[in-house]
Amino acid sequence: MFSIIEQAGVQYKVNQGDVVDFPLLDAEPGAEITVDRVLLVADGDTVKVGTPVVDGAQVKASVVKHFKDDKVLVMKKHRRKDYKRKNGHRQQYTQVKIVGISA
Repeated sequence: MFSIIEQAGVQYKVNQGDVVDFPLLDAEPGAEITVDRVLLVADGDTVKVGTPVVDGAQVKASVVKHFKDDKVLVMKKHRRKDYKRKNGHRQQYTQVKIVGISA
């Protein structure tokens, strides 16, 4: 059984037991969250597609940890103008484990 969910504008294909990285959520490690934006639920030959979401479907997940991704460097340069800028940031993510899918 798998489902396609939407979290913070990004779609994920998840199975029960998967570990997924979401953009930073406001939840403590160990807390359980519920994702209501389920776009598709498939169980063997049975497939439910939402318009845009499947009514009554939920995906439950537990928060594992918060972490920062690798640094992304941004370089700007104008040739012959003595203009160089180097900037970067580390995106913050929340790692969650999918506990259950209910349709």
